[in-house]
Amino acid sequence: MRLTLGFSPCPNDTFIFDALVNKKIDTEGLSFELTIADVEKLNKLAFQHSLDITKVSYYAYACLMQDYIVLDAGSALGNNCGPLLISKPENQNSKIEGLTIAIPGKYTTANFLLSLAFPEAMNKIEMLFSDIENAILQNNVDAGLIIHENRFTYQDKGLIKIIDLGEYWEAKTGLPIPLGGIVIKRSLPSAISQKVNHVLRKSVEYALANPASSREYVRQYAQEMAENVRKQHIQLYVNNYSISLGNTGRNAVKTLFEWAQKNTLIAKTMKDIFLSS
Repeated sequence: MRLTLGFSPCPNDTFIFDALVNKKIDTEGLSFELTIADVEKLNKLAFQHSLDITKVSYYAYACLMQDYIVLDAGSALGNNCGPLLISKPENQNSKIEGLTIAIPGKYTTANFLLSLAFPEAMNKIEMLFSDIENAILQNNVDAGLIIHENRFTYQDKGLIKIIDLGEYWEAKTGLPIPLGGIVIKRSLPSAISQKVNHVLRKSVEYALANPASSREYVRQYAQEMAENVRKQHIQLYVNNYSISLGNTGRNAVKTLFEWAQKNTLIAKTMKDIFLSS
């Protein structure tokens, strides 16, 4: 069976999907038509129901759960890996609510956390996550919300951290920060969804057991990134939660949605948001 599959070019995604895409594991009769794009683009494609399986931000999923369900494997959760609000040093002590802030997308978990921490910060500009640092340096915005590998590079450009929103979340909840997950259309047969989850889990396990195997595939989509940054990125975002959400991971996702609902950022959520094993 051939299915459409979307994931980002970020090292954590290419790392975990390498074995599946490149047939280093048995895909059990499944084949995949790929769309590789920035996570906010993937969020928007999911809103259009364009992909059978896709990576999405967990905040976006809160608006997609009628049509998609979360797979147990493939998620990006963890500690000390949240989005950072950064700026030039001269804006370090400015009131955040008065800043023009670049965000990596309306439906990103990063923007959700910013909205929770600073609900009055309304002057936001959406842009590709990789363009945010330069937008600050060129004074197009006062501050920026960075995700992915930019957390390893912003200081080299003379920028400073205002707040780590992952630390904010963890201090409030004691839970890992749920950034993104892999979702599959509810309309697909349950047996297919279970098979996809099983194959994806095997792909993650293969990647973790054979880290050198995916090096070329990861590099192919991150050629401008230094190898040590690629490794740091993978180590930060690929962990046991990527193999299986487990009870802690599921609780973190549920808590995110409860907070969103409490703060009127989303409507009421469904009960069956995770694929049953």
